[in-house]
Amino acid sequence: TNASLVGSASDRELKENIELVGKSPSGINIYEFNYKDEAYGEGRYVGVIAQEVPEASVEMSNGYLAVDYSKIDVDFIRV
Repeated sequence: TNASLVGSASDRELKENIELVGKSPSGINIYEFNYKDEAYGEGRYVGVIAQEVPEASVEMSNGYLAVDYSKIDVDFIRV
């Protein structure tokens, strides 16, 4: 569904204005960012970059990577 795609589309190529804002307890980098294409979400978000968490990343039908946030100790949130 589109709802699960939004919030999990975490490929570095889909994001801009990326700022490192912290690290999770397990050491995963946490970023604040915007999506280049607002179809993925408008405004600022906090989450991870898929390329940095291969253990939780899956390829979407469009070839970009998405993250299964249930597999990592970071929450995806809109800020």
